[in-house]
Amino acid sequence: QVQLVESGGGLVQAGGSLRLSCAASGRTFSTYAMGWFRQAPGKEREFVAAIRWNSGITYYADSVKGRFTISRDNAENTLYLHGNILKPEDTAVYSCAASQAWRDSYSRTDDFHYWGQGTQVTVSS
Repeated sequence: QVQLVESGGGLVQAGGSLRLSCAASGRTFSTYAMGWFRQAPGKEREFVAAIRWNSGITYYADSVKGRFTISRDNAENTLYLHGNILKPEDTAVYSCAASQAWRDSYSRTDDFHYWGQGTQVTVSS
């Protein structure tokens, strides 16, 4: 089992920035990748970004590419998401996820096995 706890959400003005953290505990040594997803009211959960835990290879959704950066601290078992130039459409509950299987890439919810509870990010216009 892997436990994930997000932090860092809140209210941000459009054009501003955010920094989310996700602390992982438990069987983290079996983690191949971690990622961020988000879900806005009335919409399906969507992929934001993912990172391979050992190599650091990253994957981004087109909607955030160039504005968001995913990173990790292997020693601290912590995942981060930095976002810049935030837009109202970035408003959502952001959740981190962990995968304990190798995949060609990581962008689907089915690629991940463990999920955090999520943290709300609201971008005001």
